[in-house]
Amino acid sequence: MTPPSPDTIYFYAQTDPYAEFSNFAPYGVCFEDIWWPTVEHYFQAMKLHDAAYRTRIRRCQKPKDAKALGMTRKIPLRADWEEVKDDIMYAAVLCKFRTHGAPRQLLLGTGDAPLVENAPMDAYWGCGPNGLGFNKLGRILMRVRGELAEDAAALKR
Repeated sequence: MTPPSPDTIYFYAQTDPYAEFSNFAPYGVCFEDIWWPTVEHYFQAMKLHDAAYRTRIRRCQKPKDAKALGMTRKIPLRADWEEVKDDIMYAAVLCKFRTHGAPRQLLLGTGDAPLVENAPMDAYWGCGPNGLGFNKLGRILMRVRGELAEDAAALKR
């Protein structure tokens, strides 16, 4: 196992530095003229095809409530969920950082530092309990950071 870089930036809880990187952070996204209060609301709703249930998720007051509704298996997951979930997360994260200036500047200010979602119970989106998780959210953030940096450089030309 490769030890983490000393400049690695960890994010997770809303009280942590870089909490803006969390999908629970209060930065909404708009898709198909529908405003979602957070990336978490949008992501959880996209797991399902049931329009009424998606609306119920969107109307949740807190992202943790949206997550709880999205975690239900009383309503079937969309059949292609495993194939599309990474792309849906990427699109939502990109939208968030293109829409909101403060988190965008914070993200760009991290330079080339590795970004890791320090989610102890999630080895897919985060680093998991032993730090060996896939860190898909951190990887998406680093991809988005690169694209935003390219956008900013193009504007300066």
